[in-house]
Amino acid sequence: MNESLIKSLIKITKIKILGLFIAVTVIYAGDTPSVPGTKVYFINIKDGEILKSPFLVQFGLTGEMGIAPALADWPDTGHHHLIINAPPPNENKAISKKQLHLHKGQTEITIKLPPGKHTLQAVLGDYSHIPHDPPVMSEVITVTVE
Repeated sequence: MNESLIKSLIKITKIKILGLFIAVTVIYAGDTPSVPGTKVYFINIKDGEILKSPFLVQFGLTGEMGIAPALADWPDTGHHHLIINAPPPNENKAISKKQLHLHKGQTEITIKLPPGKHTLQAVLGDYSHIPHDPPVMSEVITVTVE
């Protein structure tokens, strides 16, 4: 067999394996269970608060779950997402890339928003950015930025 044919077969095999991995991830994504009683919340920001931009957002987590980086498929863990001016995410799909993903396992982030009213929601996502089952989401709060 010539070298070019072997390289082509290896490349095709890698593509097929990647496709299979993606298909399995899509099929089983969203099945990551949350621990009953787990809640996510904002530590330093309250509903109706008036803020100056930029401002720090700190996330809290109660219950028996922990924080881990994205792609770390560890039991009873997830990572924070900040939903800004958008409805709650679909419980069976990855959280939009338009929202803030704290994919390194951070528990706080400084954000800059234009003046006006804004809604914020904290959502815990699994290793593949999909909300747990059942989802761990804060209440939607409204803040005013001066």
